[in-house]
Amino acid sequence: MSHIKIAVIGLGYVGLPLAQLFATKYAVIGFDIDHERVSELKLEIDHTREVDRTMLSEVLSPDPEMTKGLFCTNKVDHLKECDFYIVTVPTPVDETNHPVLTFLLKASEIVGAALSKGAIVVYESTVYPGATEEDCVPVLEKASGLQYNTDFFVGYSPERINPGDKKHTIDKILKVTSGSTKEVARRVDSLYSSVITAGTYIAPSIRVAEAAKVIENSQRDINIAFVNELAKIFNLMNIDTQEVLKAAGTKWNFLPFTPGLVGGHCIGVDPYYLAQKAQTYGYHPEIILAGRRTNDSMGYYVAAELIKLMVAKNIKIKGAHILVMGITFKENCPDVRNTKVVDVVENLKSYSTEVSIYDPWASPGEVMKEYGFKTLEQLPKEGTYDAVILTVAHEEFKSISYQRLLKSNGVLYDVKGILEQTVDGRL
Repeated sequence: MSHIKIAVIGLGYVGLPLAQLFATKYAVIGFDIDHERVSELKLEIDHTREVDRTMLSEVLSPDPEMTKGLFCTNKVDHLKECDFYIVTVPTPVDETNHPVLTFLLKASEIVGAALSKGAIVVYESTVYPGATEEDCVPVLEKASGLQYNTDFFVGYSPERINPGDKKHTIDKILKVTSGSTKEVARRVDSLYSSVITAGTYIAPSIRVAEAAKVIENSQRDINIAFVNELAKIFNLMNIDTQEVLKAAGTKWNFLPFTPGLVGGHCIGVDPYYLAQKAQTYGYHPEIILAGRRTNDSMGYYVAAELIKLMVAKNIKIKGAHILVMGITFKENCPDVRNTKVVDVVENLKSYSTEVSIYDPWASPGEVMKEYGFKTLEQLPKEGTYDAVILTVAHEEFKSISYQRLLKSNGVLYDVKGILEQTVDGRL
């Protein structure tokens, strides 16, 4: 298979690590509509921090006709005559939590225009069961003029990237694969198994693979919602939730989930894809949506708890200076998409407080573009805050002396429960 040519559509948190990995063995065309993204990659710069400069330099090629390596481009013409097209574009939800397939369908149009007979299109983006064949294939057929399962074929292999995780990298995570025919499934699996050292698993159908993806994260969402609800209950009882979880964790089959803000482009989104599809079949999911409602409400709950602690210390709320530590959706990762810290910030501002945000991982420009928030470039040196709230467990945040940032009667709230020093509150 070493002579094959692969196109990866979308060079974000999922696409770039995949393209880099395939490029160690194959000729890979990395395509992204973002001209700036392509330009920075050609300079061996990845702002997502998923692929370091050394790894990029080892595979980048200036020649689209290379026999091995990665050629990055935003020009559609470079996508022609590829054997595999792997689509890794975002699939978010809108403000009403309905699935948005706009990027996926546009990517399908782009791929369809470049398709030649015998090519295989593999989707990795999160979708509801049936989306690949019901939504994407018709677009491919229309754009290409080719017939599905006669002239071209499709597969689905759900992405399992864990942003910021340098231990469970893409090659070390077992990959689920599938194809539109048994032979195509075998070919798709053979391609992935050639670079995934953790191994692969062939699902019996594309719909099974799609469903597996959405329930992986829906399951985590429900479990985290459970401990978030426990945190609310134990806070009312004046019981330390973290200590309860430690004690319960001594049982061999207790699942180690912790409370917190649940956002991002996977756990915070996938349940809505499954729920939406279920409703088209006349079934209204209760547990899935209840868990999402619980987790969606945590930003407002956390902000309210901080305000209560400040009131208890006789701190004047209107005009109070509050420092929010962290704006990304998870620790040690620059991704700010669908971060629930935004809910904390907006709710704190609704109390007429003065909120500052510091996050060494997040791009100030991206935060401003996405949410309209200005972030601090450096951590203040003097104690000027009435409250500091630790919302993201970045490694850098664990060793900071927070008392120096606070006024004498200031409040320290540790949402993630990662600090060993004395705090006024935590989930």
